[in-house]
Amino acid sequence: MTAEKLGITEIKLSYLRENGILKPGIHWKSSPYGQKKPWKPKALYNLNTCRNIINKFYFEENDSVAA
Repeated sequence: MTAEKLGITEIKLSYLRENGILKPGIHWKSSPYGQKKPWKPKALYNLNTCRNIINKFYFEENDSVAA
């Protein structure tokens, strides 16, 4: 659902988080609700900050490909 709101796939969203492009505490945080799997908590995203970094990330990526 978050990925859809940001206009990207869940795979891309996970990639951005797991590779440090989306920073914990700034762009996302672990859900405070009980988790069945503590090693893979559900992430809660700040849509505004995520949208800004995603737009910048994809703009720079496309700009370098075009050059």
